[in-house]
Amino acid sequence: MGAGALALALAVCGSLLWCIPALASGKSKEKPVEAGPAELELLGGRKLTYERSFGTEGEVRTKRGFWTRLLDVVAGEGNEMHALVRPYSIANDSRGRVIVADPGAIGVHIFDFSQQKYKFLSRADKDKDAMIAPQCVTVDAEDNIYVTDSEAGKIFVFDKDGKYQRALGSIQGGEGYFKRPTGIAVDSAAGRIYVTDTLRDQVFVLDMQGSVLQTIGKRGNGEGEFNLPTELRLDGQDLIVVDAMNFRVQVLGRDGQFKYLIGKLGDGTGAMFRPKGVAVDSEGDLYVVDGLWGVVQVFNRQGQLLYYFGGRGTSAGQFQLPAGLFIDRSDRIFVADSMNRRVQVWRYTAAGSRNGGRP
Repeated sequence: MGAGALALALAVCGSLLWCIPALASGKSKEKPVEAGPAELELLGGRKLTYERSFGTEGEVRTKRGFWTRLLDVVAGEGNEMHALVRPYSIANDSRGRVIVADPGAIGVHIFDFSQQKYKFLSRADKDKDAMIAPQCVTVDAEDNIYVTDSEAGKIFVFDKDGKYQRALGSIQGGEGYFKRPTGIAVDSAAGRIYVTDTLRDQVFVLDMQGSVLQTIGKRGNGEGEFNLPTELRLDGQDLIVVDAMNFRVQVLGRDGQFKYLIGKLGDGTGAMFRPKGVAVDSEGDLYVVDGLWGVVQVFNRQGQLLYYFGGRGTSAGQFQLPAGLFIDRSDRIFVADSMNRRVQVWRYTAAGSRNGGRP
């Protein structure tokens, strides 16, 4: 670099330091943290505590040095950071990374808070097997990532580092086999993938190569029948399916045999109007998101409503059209607060536990 160019660069940096005192002093203006709802005290010493919300890449990359932040200003990188647009589904892998399927952003966000890293997975610009509307996400025992695409009719598979591996259900001509795949779960030990096809009113059981081994259910409102099923969850030997337009959650065996159901249409206790995501905590209670009411309802296995939390709004602890949720091994509850463009995090403390969580 010539002397003139060097002098110009130093002058530019000097101007930036003068104009941006927050960078020069090592301090940055941060959005004030909004107080969340009060801790909810439950029976038997249990409790539910609001922890935080997040929605941008910048909330992961919190420790950046002066020169990195200066480069952000010069290059404009700070204005190009990824953010949640319409988060729908959440998963958590063995490293504690939070993985969010976002049809609004046409991709999948990976938030790694422990390592302060972020990654965005997308195939929107691909000529073959393009990702169009990523819907639900899960991981297998090796942290491979599986994403259903409700428009493409396929399941996209990425490895633990986010490298694309293959598309399941991609058939000749480029179209997808499934009409509208939504919920997905993987049983790595058995080598099985479970996926709901909402428009076919069925759950498909696949092998790990994507071949169909079994279909479960048909259209109807009887036991083991579905009306636009969406998300699903595996819990032990149970297959838990959100039977959306029958306004209930059905619990089946892995073989598809009906066990019991939770919920009903109406405005009374335990009723559901727009059931979305479903998850299970360390004590076996079922959490069901109601997208219209903006709450998460918690039921025991007998179908009794234990409590609920949330409510419609934009404040901390409130939701606008919430969708998926995930409960990790520490009983942290992640809720996709879709129209507020964020994920909210709560923690459940089980009975007789200081910190909650599974052993």
